[in-house]
Amino acid sequence: MSQQYDFVAIGDILIDAFIQLNIDQADVSVDLDTGRKTLHMPFGSKLPYDNVVVIPAVGNSPNASVSAHRLGLETGLVTNLGHDKFGKECLEALRKEGVYTDFVKIHEGKVTNYHYVLRYGPERTILINHEHYPYSLPDFPVAPKFFYFSSVGEHGIPYHHEIAEYVKNNETKLAFQPGTFQIKVGIEEISDVYKNTEIFFCNKEEAQEILKTDEQHIPTLIRAIRELGPTIPVITDGPNGAYTVDTDDQAWYMPMYPDPAPPVDRTGAGDSFSSTFTSAIILGKDPAEALSWGPINSMNVVQHIGAQTGLLTREELEELLANRPDEYVASKVN
Repeated sequence: MSQQYDFVAIGDILIDAFIQLNIDQADVSVDLDTGRKTLHMPFGSKLPYDNVVVIPAVGNSPNASVSAHRLGLETGLVTNLGHDKFGKECLEALRKEGVYTDFVKIHEGKVTNYHYVLRYGPERTILINHEHYPYSLPDFPVAPKFFYFSSVGEHGIPYHHEIAEYVKNNETKLAFQPGTFQIKVGIEEISDVYKNTEIFFCNKEEAQEILKTDEQHIPTLIRAIRELGPTIPVITDGPNGAYTVDTDDQAWYMPMYPDPAPPVDRTGAGDSFSSTFTSAIILGKDPAEALSWGPINSMNVVQHIGAQTGLLTREELEELLANRPDEYVASKVN
């Protein structure tokens, strides 16, 4: 009998080169009206950097697949690689982590995605470039329990419709964490994805962009996202915590798990939160309890460079949950 996978992540994979910027050659300004930060570097110069760390097999969906596997789920990844040395490095890294790779397609004449992460303290700006791959779902012998769908290239609109149609016609549920392009394209273009989504993730600013609103009240934003289709929407608000709403339309708030030390690198914090929340739901937790799992993995991820090194096992996460501070508890909000 063919195996049923608990968690199949779908999305682009890449190599991340983390470049630590020299603080004497770069600075960050903050717009006092919007809070938006801008990175500044002298143009036309040779700029020194402090160090570089290269990490293969990352990206929203690959990060999620590693996270779910470490939490004990049977996990696969649907993605595309170029036929080059970077693609081989990505495959080796996935297999080392125990992620099922038979759904990974290798393309002759294509290159593997390679991104540059400009690090300034714990924050980062990412230079991205998605190779134009022919997207399509594989033939699954058994429908997976959950898809986890995130960032793909701008030519991937038909792929969204294919995924939505698969979920609609099978027992597979969909967790959707939209990437930059998927938010930019707008609701109407991929409305079928929203309508067939079980769990939806974004941060506060992304929710405002999706909904085209300046609304600040996050429970109001969550319920507006829910009207688009997702059964369990989740919105994060950085260090201010995270919110969800359950099937009874009760909104819940969870503070961030306290950092044991100042964050080293925030790359992957959102991926770890979203994948951990989804894994908790697959493992039978309700939305309020799942909301307590996500921030713990995020807390540990930001203590390391890259999105995967700090991902916890289920035993490690449950130990931290058992020893949580008194104030780390989900509360109802209106």
